[in-house]
Amino acid sequence: MMYNQLSKELIELANYDLQVRSRLAAENNLSEGYHPEMEKVHRANAKRLHEIIEEIGFPTLSKVGEQASEAAWLIVQHSIGEPEFMKACYQMMEDNNEDIKPINKAYLYDRIQVFQSKPQKYGTQLTAEGIYPVEDKEKINDQRIKVQLPPLSVEEINKIPDIKNIPEIDNQDQEYNSWRKKVGWL
Repeated sequence: MMYNQLSKELIELANYDLQVRSRLAAENNLSEGYHPEMEKVHRANAKRLHEIIEEIGFPTLSKVGEQASEAAWLIVQHSIGEPEFMKACYQMMEDNNEDIKPINKAYLYDRIQVFQSKPQKYGTQLTAEGIYPVEDKEKINDQRIKVQLPPLSVEEINKIPDIKNIPEIDNQDQEYNSWRKKVGWL
């Protein structure tokens, strides 16, 4: 069953998120931590998505179509102030594996891992210096190909810091660490 009205609403929520992000970026207001207006949008969108999930389950491709399923993923991906919600959504995506774009699941997995100071699997999350550490550099391209991500070059793989560098990388921004503790990532 397709939920056309909910599909439209999800797309509108995601588009509003991107419009606010674009405006704040143009005003150079996204470089100093989590902007309060952006956080407000993310929290409101996550709240509404939670209500939609209670009504229809996770918005999969067959329920809401590709564009709205992508919109739902974007909302989850941006609900960074709500770790338990993000983790629950990842599990729902796992449970609906055949009805979810694998690349979206990969991005969400990596994002959750990085917020928890754990290595990522697919190399989708970046730091100012490059790709955040990964679970297995030797298998990174195999993992990426499985989820329809392009392979990394040998040069890119060689630049990925080792897992042992995670504490050093994460401790470069104490404000970020304080925020992660406050919202429950750490």
